Amino acid sequence: MPLPADWLLRHWVVMCLLLHSLVLVTFCFHNAAAGCSDGCYCSESDGGGKTVRCSNLQLTEIPQDIPNDTRHVYLDFNLFTAVPTNAFADLPYLVELDLSHNEISQLEPGAFRGLGSTLQFLDISSNKLVNFDPEAFEGLRSRANLTNNPWHCDCNLQMAMPRVDLEPASLTGIVCQTSEPEQIGVQGLAFLLAPDIDLCVVMKRTTDVAMLVVMFGWFSMVISYLVYYVRANTEDARRHLEYLKSLPGIQGKSEESSTISTVV
Repeated sequence: MPLPADWLLRHWVVMCLLLHSLVLVTFCFHNAAAGCSDGCYCSESDGGGKTVRCSNLQLTEIPQDIPNDTRHVYLDFNLFTAVPTNAFADLPYLVELDLSHNEISQLEPGAFRGLGSTLQFLDISSNKLVNFDPEAFEGLRSRANLTNNPWHCDCNLQMAMPRVDLEPASLTGIVCQTSEPEQIGVQGLAFLLAPDIDLCVVMKRTTDVAMLVVMFGWFSMVISYLVYYVRANTEDARRHLEYLKSLPGIQGKSEESSTISTVV
């Protein structure tokens, strides 16, 4: 029994629509995958640009294929140990960067270079940062979360503080876990909130002692030279006098003077 023509037409239209939808879905997924970092999830940000989420992927290196129109990057809960120089230099529109809950112990100089004019918030909390290197934050004026790191507070940290342009309140996140000198008592304190503490006092004392040693050495050298000079000139004068006395003319005059003195 032949099928009605209208039934065939309806089914043909349905099949075409399903096929068309499948093609569109495949095309959209292909575009999304092509424009996102490998293994990460990308979405459109409010106001344009992308949000890239690479959280908890066991990554050990900063991805290099993040789209350059990205505005928000989440790299938290991974296994990064360092942030290399110019790691995000190709992201000129980045406003938020989350590197929290990693194993980061080193920020290389210029790690965030190129983000100074756009970045508004940086999160590097809950890592393993010990030493504060101002060159890593070159040009940044954003807010930053620096908490929950085993910061070591010493004279280098004290001298580095004025060299960064981060929002001042962000620096209160540097809580000293260790310090040098140890007896100064800053462990557990936010260094910025302890303005009366001078971590460079030992270095200043060492410098003063070194200056005194140098001055004493210089003074001793001058005295030694003067003593040598006086002795050398005294010896030369004695030898010259003996030479003059040994001359015949000088001896005759000396004897004549002695005779005249006797007659008188």
